[in-house]
Amino acid sequence: MAGDQTPRPSGGPDDNPTGAGQGWTALSYLIGGMLVWGFIGWLVDQWLDTGGIATGIGVVLGMAGGIILVVRRLGTPT
Repeated sequence: MAGDQTPRPSGGPDDNPTGAGQGWTALSYLIGGMLVWGFIGWLVDQWLDTGGIATGIGVVLGMAGGIILVVRRLGTPT
């Protein structure tokens, strides 16, 4: 019967999270960017023996990328 069906979640890939979800999303973008690009920088440091310079550059690039993602995903409310 039509009344026995469970409702489907309305979330889609373009939906913005609300409330605390926005904060957790922003935090995960920033930390994730720092970790991923910092690790890539660390790998470059190990490969070229640059003494940590590439790790620092990777962390800064990861932070910048995280900020760009936050602004694109959460910066403009619909």
